[in-house]
Amino acid sequence: NGQTALEAATAPAEPEVDPQEAMDAAKWGRVDGEGRVYVQDADSEREVGQFPNAPIAEAMAFYVRRFLDLKATVDLFATRLPQLSVREIDSTVSSLEESLKEPAAVGDLEGLRARFTALKDVAAERRAAVNAERAAAREQALKERTALVERAEAIAAQDPGRTQWKSSGAELRELLEQWKGAQRRGPRLDRPTEDGLWKRFSHARTTFDRHRRQYFSELDAKQSAVKAAKEALIKRAEELSGSTDWAGTSAKYRGLMEEWKKAGRASRKEDDALWARFRAAQQVFFDARRAKDEATDTEYAENLKVKEALVAKAEALLPIKDVKAAKRALRPIQDAWEEAGRVPRAAVRRIEGRMRAVEDAIRDAENAEWRRSDPETKARAEGLAGQLEDSIAELERDLEAARSAGDTKKVAEAEAALTARRAWLEQVRLSSRA
Repeated sequence: NGQTALEAATAPAEPEVDPQEAMDAAKWGRVDGEGRVYVQDADSEREVGQFPNAPIAEAMAFYVRRFLDLKATVDLFATRLPQLSVREIDSTVSSLEESLKEPAAVGDLEGLRARFTALKDVAAERRAAVNAERAAAREQALKERTALVERAEAIAAQDPGRTQWKSSGAELRELLEQWKGAQRRGPRLDRPTEDGLWKRFSHARTTFDRHRRQYFSELDAKQSAVKAAKEALIKRAEELSGSTDWAGTSAKYRGLMEEWKKAGRASRKEDDALWARFRAAQQVFFDARRAKDEATDTEYAENLKVKEALVAKAEALLPIKDVKAAKRALRPIQDAWEEAGRVPRAAVRRIEGRMRAVEDAIRDAENAEWRRSDPETKARAEGLAGQLEDSIAELERDLEAARSAGDTKKVAEAEAALTARRAWLEQVRLSSRA
């Protein structure tokens, strides 16, 4: 009957013997004259060993110590049972069952077996609890592993055109580290389940890597095409940079700019460099045009002075008292205005606007004068005034009749109609006098 792993790991080599326990155990055995040692086991006595040529006390003590060692092992099992794993429980129970069958020991073997039987019931409960804990832990581990796999699959299923490759790649690497940590420290899943999850996880990583390679390959091809298109636009811009067809070339540059916007983007570094070249080619043309405009503006500065004096002279005709006189005075100013020539572009709108305001004022005064003197207009106004006067007189009679009859509704209607006709008549008279 060898020692169990539990005994070997925890029991001292020569434990001290409690004298009382030794005396109690010795009551269950005897030694005959030939040194044979017997133990009372259940309802029978059996020989457990022989110690010839040795004192009886020494022979008995040897087998009592064996019993006490066995009892200490059972006691230790009872103490450590709440902390033991299922494997340790099964190993110790199996070893103790074998040791307690017919041990070569002297003591209350039946009592020790009964205690061990009770401990086996406790061990069964502990085994069930441990198994339940392990099942719950495996279930939680399965959920956590599945969550890792599903997140990896979600990353792999992203639209490549909208994927943030750097952050998504970092997240996948972190998920892999979590997977490895769960394998090292977490409960073990059954092999088919773990293999199935790992295949899904590995497939998600492979899919992500394939999409990334494909995306950047397509991006490189697209950017190369964009670069070629923009190189062609730069060449055309450079060819136009020396043109002196200011209006036509400006329009062509606007067209090139539209094409540039539609061409898309190359890589950031290349696109910035391409834009700088394109912009530089345009700048040559626009700088030349600006220099030409500045020279022209200098040339037209004297014309502006002349027109400033002319428009001031025209504005002196306002307000208009005599339309015919104002028209006669304005005509030579307009002739001189045309002869003065062009002014700097920055001043065109301002100076032209001032002259146009004077011309509009004279034209409006002329139209008003025509409306006042037009016989047909006057006749129309006088005829309408007469009709309104007749209508007002009739409405006044209706109003008096309604008042006499006490018809408040007709009174209100007649008063409203009279108010409208009188206002209309006043407008016609004012128009006629104008």
